[in-house]
Amino acid sequence: MAERYGLKVFVVANAYINVPRDPRIERVVVSDGFDAADDWIVERAGPDDIVVTSDIPLADRSLKKGASVIGSNGVPFTASSIGMAMANRELMSNLRAMGEITGGPKPMAARDRSRFLSALDEAIQKVRRRRT
Repeated sequence: MAERYGLKVFVVANAYINVPRDPRIERVVVSDGFDAADDWIVERAGPDDIVVTSDIPLADRSLKKGASVIGSNGVPFTASSIGMAMANRELMSNLRAMGEITGGPKPMAARDRSRFLSALDEAIQKVRRRRT
């Protein structure tokens, strides 16, 4: 998508991770402080940006900055859906604290990849229309 639309992509983490060698993709390694990567993203996010994350608090913060947010499974986070996502996250956290085994997220399936690419394309088109 970055190549197709000529977009700049930032991959932000608190440790070195391998990213494709491409002038449009920039790896950003932040300190290992609590939420340092999230803070870096949110400080720079705005209405012309798309944040891809499975981190619900980061999605919430990014939405508040006006960014479009897509989960890694292709489901967009919106102002109307983020409240339920935050509540569900809190519920699951409480269950884990009580010793319930809740498991992690399901592995990404082909359908998830297709939904993700479609949602990303739609978000890019929306940002591009807004700019013109």
